[in-house]
Amino acid sequence: MSIEFTPWPDDLAALYRKKGYWIGQPLTEALERQAAQRPEAVAVICGDRTITYGQLDRLSGNLAGQLALRGLGHGDRAVVQLPNIAEFYITFFALLKAGIAPVNALFSHKQSELLAYASQLRPRLFIADRRHSVFADDRFLGELRREVPELTHVLFHGAGEEDESLEALMGEAPARVVDYRPSPASQVAFFQLSGGSTGQPKLIPRTHDDYDYSVRASVDICGVTADTRYLCALPAAHNYPMSSPGALGVFHAGGTVVMAPNPDPQTCFRLIAAHGVTMVALVPPAVSLWLDAAAGSSHDLSSLALVQVGGASFAEALARQVPEKLGAKLQQVFGMAEGLVNYTRLDDPDELVFTTQGRPISPDDEVRIVDESGNAVPEGEAGLLATRGPYTFRGYYRSPEQNGRVFDRDGFYYSGDVVQRTPEGNLRVVGRVKDVINRGGEKVASEEIENLLLRHQDVTHAALVAVEDKLLGEKSCAFVVSRNEELKAVALRRHLMGLGVADYKLPDRVRFIDAMPLTPVGKIDKKILRQMANELALP
Repeated sequence: MSIEFTPWPDDLAALYRKKGYWIGQPLTEALERQAAQRPEAVAVICGDRTITYGQLDRLSGNLAGQLALRGLGHGDRAVVQLPNIAEFYITFFALLKAGIAPVNALFSHKQSELLAYASQLRPRLFIADRRHSVFADDRFLGELRREVPELTHVLFHGAGEEDESLEALMGEAPARVVDYRPSPASQVAFFQLSGGSTGQPKLIPRTHDDYDYSVRASVDICGVTADTRYLCALPAAHNYPMSSPGALGVFHAGGTVVMAPNPDPQTCFRLIAAHGVTMVALVPPAVSLWLDAAAGSSHDLSSLALVQVGGASFAEALARQVPEKLGAKLQQVFGMAEGLVNYTRLDDPDELVFTTQGRPISPDDEVRIVDESGNAVPEGEAGLLATRGPYTFRGYYRSPEQNGRVFDRDGFYYSGDVVQRTPEGNLRVVGRVKDVINRGGEKVASEEIENLLLRHQDVTHAALVAVEDKLLGEKSCAFVVSRNEELKAVALRRHLMGLGVADYKLPDRVRFIDAMPLTPVGKIDKKILRQMANELALP
């Protein structure tokens, strides 16, 4: 039994197969190949534990067999919530091997999100960590079972006496031989979470074919090899550290993934020095912390060769500091869990690397930049990003109304990003549709002003959000984190005016805060900032 999803049209699917993008192999192929060829090579370093490819294959196979023994397999769905530990990957590969399609919740998610995912997926299997606050007792589990009567199996990492233990099932082969296999490559392998910040979370079906292609191509673009030691500092479940090229790309190439609990620079610097980390993926706020911490660090970071930055537009002023302060090459990444991924290339000139977010993976990534009516904007001007291609999905799971809003009749997905295209074909992210402030008819792109604020020597973080205004409809409020307690709003306005910013783009209000609120994946949480801004009485 297969899981419903919106397929690619037959003509495009045939094209993608003919060009070798889709090669009909499951996402488990990389692990099984490495385990057969290099079983003693180290796949994962997690705390004091070292897990080889042979062990990763065996442990995930044990769990897949145990799940199959319990009658779970093709067509079944699972909700998984595990922190940044080796068990995350063991579980992920086990579910793929058994043909069970999971959605991987972030460890910071709580009752509301977990219930929303389960209500949509109707899973038979739930895998979680007993040490999470949500599972300190069984109250939420009872609520989950009442809401989703299909839920028949619950496994816990760090299980209590009454629980079925995830570790126990990983460690023991089934008592009898059971048949299990991945779902067909053209079918749903798992679900990713949409990065949208409002409304019910949306689920993104990803097939083996489309996701495998994006991983393989990313490995080539990013120069990942068996010598790569990749630090997973962002949530392992997130699309970016999973596939761009992420842990799956490292496993494809036979390298090593080093687990970090979070992007804290002191923790990560220690891991880089201890394990010879060569590559890391970060979001802009984390990079800013790393840049500040690097000067006073005693850890040897000389092994670090590549720092990827993605998840949000990266200010040029900060981008230029990465090679200087971290001693590593910068690669900008602009992607989405729905599909399209852009990279600056390793041989791109510095100016492109510092000022753009890269160009698409595939020659058959179709990118249109259009106005609000769907008409192409003049080349070089900013507009809405619309895209389709061999690894960009064709519809959210069971969300016809949302799909009707974000796809056009040609199957192009409108991501909500506002971008420009350079003559070289690279994209520059100007902002988000929801991050454009309409100030009395004048449009202010938040990220433009944020990047200019970050050029001030005393500003470490900046975010511009809209606040309601009776006269103009919206005004702007800039939230600023400064390394100088004496910095005043008037100095920032002079700074922006000195850069030639139009008067209407100057922030109507500046509020200094100690730290930016962050989303679970480390992006600045503008939803919270908007709430804070609208509580202010603007003149």
